[in-house]
Amino acid sequence: MFFKEVYLEQPHLWHWEPRSRAVPQRLVRGTQAGNGPSSQTNCICPCGIGCPDPGIDKCRLQRRKLRRASEDKANNKTGEESRGYAELLAAAKKVDSVPVAICSEKEVWAEYSVSTDTITLFRKADNHQENLVVAEAKKLDTDGLVNFIIVNEVRYITEYDQVTAVGLFHSEVKTHLLLFANRTSKDYYELKEKLGALAPEFTGKLLFVLINGALKSNSRSLGYFGLKSKDLPRVGIYDGDSDMKWLLPEGDITVERVRDFCKSFLQGELKDVKQAGETKAKTEL
Repeated sequence: MFFKEVYLEQPHLWHWEPRSRAVPQRLVRGTQAGNGPSSQTNCICPCGIGCPDPGIDKCRLQRRKLRRASEDKANNKTGEESRGYAELLAAAKKVDSVPVAICSEKEVWAEYSVSTDTITLFRKADNHQENLVVAEAKKLDTDGLVNFIIVNEVRYITEYDQVTAVGLFHSEVKTHLLLFANRTSKDYYELKEKLGALAPEFTGKLLFVLINGALKSNSRSLGYFGLKSKDLPRVGIYDGDSDMKWLLPEGDITVERVRDFCKSFLQGELKDVKQAGETKAKTEL
């Protein structure tokens, strides 16, 4: 069964596993009359050809083939028997915000460069594919998979903390649009919703990040932009490639202003604009 990929705001998880293979195996009771062993000789033969003598080369060869097929089946378990299957389902219940699907179609595997049992997290915010190859995992348990999902989960707008920082800074998208806001403020969730809706327009170009200014642990991030909690809400851009940062001038934080701010950065118009935290201005935006 192949579950079609669903394009949702949140990341989603696939478990790739091989389609089950039926191993032909049957027991045939045969009686040989005439040549060879006595006509009274009966044979229970695993090769299914009803040979009179289980010791003959032909029968031994067939038994060896069946034994190998049985070993292959044991090493390539599918469905509920697959390594990581039960743990994945348990992890999915704990992180129910991430849709989970199982894919056994090898043609689809090839499209995503998957060649063996793999648990893959697809992120829509930066078009990233994070793979966990089952055979290479020394330990595969439910808590480990929950951690794998949470650490690598990047949404269209991701709230910054020590856990999500890992996924954010390992992303190939190095530019962040930052919304600094106090969770206790009345416009916190409204701003989060507005910018979350805008974020898909800049998929693969900017990651939208929400920083709760009410947390002491985020005071360093605010200070890097020359901000304090009382100055919020504000919007800024941080470019990891150039290590440069800018603030959207004070005023209403609207979708239109933030969109123009992002476009100004992408078009290179912010290079000569005053950087956030600088005391001496270069140019006003």
